[in-house]
Amino acid sequence: PETLTAVRAREPLHREAAAAKRDASACAASRDPLQLYGSPIGSRFLLRRRLPLLARFLPVQRFPSCKFPDWFTFHSGGAPRGRESGTLRCRMNLARKILDGPALTKAELLGLLRDDVPLLPLLHEAFLVRERAFGRRVRVQVLNNAQNGRCSEDCGYCPQSTVSEAPLKPYPWKPVEELLAEARAAHEAGAFRYCMVASGRGPADRNIDFLADAVRAIKKEVPVEVCVSVGFLDEDKARRLKEAGVDRLNHNLNTSEQHYSKVCSTHTYNDRLNTLRAATAAGLEQCSGLIVGMGESDEDIVDVTLELRELSIPSIPINFLIPIEGNPLQSDGSLTPARALRILAMVRLANPSAEVRMAGGREGHLRSQESLGLYAANSLFVDGYLTTKGESPREVYQMIRDAGFEVEKADGSVATWEELGLDDAFRVSGSRDILKPSVLATTR
Repeated sequence: PETLTAVRAREPLHREAAAAKRDASACAASRDPLQLYGSPIGSRFLLRRRLPLLARFLPVQRFPSCKFPDWFTFHSGGAPRGRESGTLRCRMNLARKILDGPALTKAELLGLLRDDVPLLPLLHEAFLVRERAFGRRVRVQVLNNAQNGRCSEDCGYCPQSTVSEAPLKPYPWKPVEELLAEARAAHEAGAFRYCMVASGRGPADRNIDFLADAVRAIKKEVPVEVCVSVGFLDEDKARRLKEAGVDRLNHNLNTSEQHYSKVCSTHTYNDRLNTLRAATAAGLEQCSGLIVGMGESDEDIVDVTLELRELSIPSIPINFLIPIEGNPLQSDGSLTPARALRILAMVRLANPSAEVRMAGGREGHLRSQESLGLYAANSLFVDGYLTTKGESPREVYQMIRDAGFEVEKADGSVATWEELGLDDAFRVSGSRDILKPSVLATTR
């Protein structure tokens, strides 16, 4: 490490060191690692690799998430030594630009999906934005398929649609007692939010009355937020759900307006927008997201992300197409773990204060990189989805804990790992039996 004496021998660097000390003091006093990023010292001092000197002044232990790697700038011209020409270096001012404004443009968001943008620096930028809004907390959600099958729509990604040949068993609305019991079980499993979903184009008045009764029963007995997803709604029906105690309405846009006709023909993109507008008019908070892996382009993904930003959607689930046998839409082959992580990071950077959720298909598409998704997303599902299996609560909580995050409860507190059923026992593939059967002594 370069000593302070050596720096003083060169007056220009001595002035920079003094500036570093002032910046470090201000950064530490505010506990805000981002303050340093916008300072002149960021572009000069760090690029000259004087990190050891800065470390003398900066008590990094006060905010351990603060990292200062030497890919501090981002440019497309001029290859770093030992790197191929044209490779992009990370721009460490993304988070500061987003938090200070203005928001990233369409062209900038498209650039984030390029394969030559280094992935880990991109995730770090997404994490800084995520941390500002949500800290290291993760909100866990549980879905309940309250009514299965019998849908008249032809959405190509859905096994409940009229065009799917998936072997599903249709059933009517579950009784209120069953929905209440499952809400109680979701809360006991650590869920922040409980979401009831019904298939079909939209609910009749009698279904709204039934659902309102169920929501009132749940809100009376279970301290959990309630979300519903019931198809198309007008303002009156949305208002009735709001008055019953529904916290949030889910209605996904799924893809861009340009791509929508390739996914579904029985309704339009504007039909979905109208439901979100009706919820807004009724004062009902919305949850709306997208599905990727359906043959869409980067531009389609960015367009729907910008639409969600324009609508100020506070909760954005990102689904990764699950190739269910019998569905018209199967995987388009685009979803590698790296691609899925780039999409998560881009959506987070486009929507800094939104709850971004790793939703359906994350287990099969992110695979061993799943925990990295938490650097962009602050929410996920446990115990599966509408018709497909997912990870158990224990598996999800273990991943969250191992990645250095924590689980937020509906009352705003943080759940202890003991509450969530975790311990420190050594396990291999979930089992505490670690000896190979071939080496075990035979018991006589």
